[in-house]
Amino acid sequence: MPAAAPADAETDARWMRRALALGERAQREDDEVPVGAVVVDAEGRLVGEGWNRNITEHDPTAHAEIVAMRQAGMRLGNHRLVGCTLYVTLEPCTMCAMAMIHARVARVVYGATDPKTGAAGSVFDVLGDPRHNHRLAVQGGVLGEEAAARLTAYFRAKRAARRG
Repeated sequence: MPAAAPADAETDARWMRRALALGERAQREDDEVPVGAVVVDAEGRLVGEGWNRNITEHDPTAHAEIVAMRQAGMRLGNHRLVGCTLYVTLEPCTMCAMAMIHARVARVVYGATDPKTGAAGSVFDVLGDPRHNHRLAVQGGVLGEEAAARLTAYFRAKRAARRG
């Protein structure tokens, strides 16, 4: 079974910057919450990417992580993403965390912590629950301040527009 590509801060930051750019597309092109995600295989190659599309596609499951994992599965020709690392700008929710477990993702790296629905240790610890038959490595806070600032700005602008 292939292991995730070796983790180093520079590589994590590079892929997180790509995920942040995808999150920016979500906001700019679709007026979606600016969350982006990329999936990188064990050799360090990009195999999937996505951004929030749930509003645009009228699909409650079209979170950035799910979109990226679907694309990775198609590219790899497998529903298992063994050895892959998923980079996402916001801590995964429970739905996305369980999808990562079922897909056998090796590692997840996220930016901002989600104080409302985070499932990688902040509100829930779905990814760390020892009852699962698969465990993945979790690294949070990579470019977290930048990711959090973008999310805060998005929601502030939305609230201001409603008041204005």
